[in-house]
Amino acid sequence: MSLPSQRSPLSPRARRIRIRRPWRLAAEAAALTVAAAVAFPLYWMVLSAFKPAGEIQSTEARPWTLAPSLESFRRVFEQQEFGRYFLNSLFVAGTVVIASALIAFLAATAVTRFRFRFRTTLLVMFLVAQMVPIEALTIPLFFLMRDLGQLNTLGALILPHIAFSLPFAIWMLRGFVRAVPDALEEAAYIDGASRTRFLWQILFPLVFPGLVATSVFSFISTWNDFLFAKSFIISDTSQSTLPMALLVFFKPDENDWGGIMAASTVMTVPVLVLFVLVQRRLVSGLGGAVKD
Repeated sequence: MSLPSQRSPLSPRARRIRIRRPWRLAAEAAALTVAAAVAFPLYWMVLSAFKPAGEIQSTEARPWTLAPSLESFRRVFEQQEFGRYFLNSLFVAGTVVIASALIAFLAATAVTRFRFRFRTTLLVMFLVAQMVPIEALTIPLFFLMRDLGQLNTLGALILPHIAFSLPFAIWMLRGFVRAVPDALEEAAYIDGASRTRFLWQILFPLVFPGLVATSVFSFISTWNDFLFAKSFIISDTSQSTLPMALLVFFKPDENDWGGIMAASTVMTVPVLVLFVLVQRRLVSGLGGAVKD
């Protein structure tokens, strides 16, 4: 007669995995719950953009539609200035991203690689600048843009966004520049490389993931800006950006919620495309910043 089989004792590592598994499942469930809560407004926006007018105005809100329609998108693209608004937003956001990335890279290299007077004070000023709310500076910036003759121009949107993007970008890029060892710079000089060549051919590629991460934040804040566009573009509507196109669908008697949701969906597409294109470099850039 065969003896009953005995279970082999679990190793300490297996016991730890078994103990930790419920906590891991709870963490994953919490993460999925948070992701669903964050994604639900986006889902409802896209759903409302495809709903016919009768379902949008219905008192019984349903998280689905059996009769999707492109009528809201047709009204959006039939707006005469919509294409101009889109190009203006693309130009402003692209200019801010490129200019802030280059200036932040040079500034982060300067405050990290060089020792000069008031360097710490300058870094503290960058940090303090991040704490000032944009709303508190809108009126002073309005008078500044007026004195510079930039009202009703795209420059009134580009200059403030560059100024607000730089402090965060400089602080973030400091970690990437500091992570590059000084021995690499010394080896480049020994091999005959000039400071300019080291800066653009060696240092720039190494900190490029950080530039991508900061550029994404600069692009999003500029692309979605409504406050500056509403405050600085007063009379010349040809210089307006895409968020201003939403005002067309706000009417005194009844708002066109289908058009608002469709226009918002169109505005979201470039941001999603940008995230898909730079996803890997964005993750590595944020990881490098946290590591520092």
